Amino acid sequence: MHKFILIPDSFKGTMSSSEICAVMEQAIRRHVPAAQVYGVPVADGGEGSVDAFLGAVGGEKVDARVQGPWGEDVDAFYGVLPGSVAVIEMAAAAGLPLVGERRSAEQTTTYGVGQLMRLALEHGCKKIIMGLGGSATNDGGCGAAAALGVVFRDGEGRPFVPTGGTLSSIASVETGGIAPELKDVRITAMCDIDNPLYGERGAAYVFAPQKGASREVVQLLDAGLK
Repeated sequence: MHKFILIPDSFKGTMSSSEICAVMEQAIRRHVPAAQVYGVPVADGGEGSVDAFLGAVGGEKVDARVQGPWGEDVDAFYGVLPGSVAVIEMAAAAGLPLVGERRSAEQTTTYGVGQLMRLALEHGCKKIIMGLGGSATNDGGCGAAAALGVVFRDGEGRPFVPTGGTLSSIASVETGGIAPELKDVRITAMCDIDNPLYGERGAAYVFAPQKGASREVVQLLDAGLK
């Protein structure tokens, strides 16, 4: 008897871990029809994180309509685990697959991620696990914060939703209108890297090039984060 244990991560922008497990199992059974095959979907905080959690501990997947990385409406989702725990992956609302070839880290937003968080709060969730991988954004989470009620103002006092390219325009931040449901909610970020926020090993220099940023834009983004 042959036994196979499949533990693949997702293929960024193409297939989830669960989909890869299914393809691998089909291939194995063509050659070893009687094999015991066990698929264990995993994720690193990016695409497939919600499915991996649901596959491991159960729960439900909740569909949602939120703002995508370019401000357009997109179909997204989040997971609700037993115990009123929400699992959200940034990639569902602000991920690279949603922008395709239209990558622009200085213009894209995490606003939809904040909308998913608000929906999870309205669902009654008391804890949020946030997967940070696979995003097409570099706004420092300001878009998500804006969706949750934080107000950013420029030097003229005008409210705006910052993107990576306009972080340096933030003159003041008002948190008085933040969603009250957040008060007693614990948020845990899932991340498999260890980079500082800014600098030559920071978010912009290391990750923004894969999100469409030229060297000049990387410098702009880094300055905004700093």
